[in-house]
Amino acid sequence: MTVVQPSQRMREIGVVQYGAPVLAEPARPFDLPAEREDAEHAVEMLFASMERIGQVHPFAKGMGLAAPQIGTGRAAATVQPPGRDTPTIVLLNPRITARSEEADEQYEGCLSFFDVRGMVPRPLTITVETTALDGTKVTTVYERGLARLIHHEIDHLDGLLYTARMRPGVEPIPVEEYRQTGRTWAYEQ
Repeated sequence: MTVVQPSQRMREIGVVQYGAPVLAEPARPFDLPAEREDAEHAVEMLFASMERIGQVHPFAKGMGLAAPQIGTGRAAATVQPPGRDTPTIVLLNPRITARSEEADEQYEGCLSFFDVRGMVPRPLTITVETTALDGTKVTTVYERGLARLIHHEIDHLDGLLYTARMRPGVEPIPVEEYRQTGRTWAYEQ
C-alpha cells in the first residue's frame, strides 16, 4: 500500500506547493471596478479549488486559500470560517490597517506545505481594509481564530509563508508529530 503525503494530495488537486516562485512574490492588486471581471474570475477559481480541497480533507475549524496558492498572482483570497452555515469571506486587495498588541501562539498549517505544522504568534485582533467589486473600501475587524485565518491568507498575498512569522530557532514539525500534541488549529482537525 502506497502512502500519499498530504502535500502530494494537495498538489494533485491543484494547490501550488512550497518552492514555487508565485508563493514568494507579492500579489498584484486589482484595479476595481475596472478589473471587476478579473476579480470575479479569481474568486470563482478560489471557490472551485476550495470545493476540491474540502472533498479530500475535512476542515472543521475553517480553511483559507489565497490566489497565489492556485497559481494566480493576484490579490484575492477566500476564507471559510468554521460552521457549515457561515458564509465564505472574500478578500480583494486586503490590507491590515491595525493589529492588537495582545497576541497568542498557535500551530498553523498551510495547504502549500501540508506535511508540517508550525507555532506562529499572531495578534488576537486585526482590522482589515478590502476593496469591494465596485471599488469602495470596506473595513472589518476580525478576532481570535478568524483573525489568524485572515492574517495567514493576507501573508500569502504579501509573498510570505507562516514560517516567516515563527520565532527565531523554532522549526515546523512533521504533521504526524503535530497530531500527537493534541492541539488543533484552523487548517487541521
